[in-house]
Amino acid sequence: MAPLSYSVPQRILHWGMALLIFFNLIFSDGIEHWKRLVRRGQPITPDDISSANIHAYVGIAILVLAVVRLVLRHVQGVPQAPAEEPAILSLVAKITHGLLYLLLILMPLTGIGAYYFANGTAGDIHADVLKVVLWALLVAHVAGALVHQFYWKTDVLARMTYGVKKPASP
Repeated sequence: MAPLSYSVPQRILHWGMALLIFFNLIFSDGIEHWKRLVRRGQPITPDDISSANIHAYVGIAILVLAVVRLVLRHVQGVPQAPAEEPAILSLVAKITHGLLYLLLILMPLTGIGAYYFANGTAGDIHADVLKVVLWALLVAHVAGALVHQFYWKTDVLARMTYGVKKPASP
């Protein structure tokens, strides 16, 4: 039987990872500056490396936490899609979630390839392709949650925030 809500560890990981993901998407100046210096063959200072390392370490944390989330998802399960959600949109939600998990693994791996192994192709895929796809999926994910909350008036947001309590028996 599927749970009514995500577990507390699943919710903490979800929101913690959301903060880390947005941090790396919004504050990527350090790694981008490092990348420009490397491409131009200019000297890299310890401060440049420190700034780039912050982005890299946050990305590695996202990778590790994504694996933990997948394990928890497998062990603890997830709530079923609300009945109010049309079947086609339920499929879209499953595909979006699957692609988000895939990106939460591929983005750090391509970032590691670019930063630690000087693989320019991995860096281009990371910054020019996967980053754009991630932004699009995040917009779709947030839009889907808002549609559930305000149009269908389901408990989807509650399941990932404070949790849904078992309905009272009659």
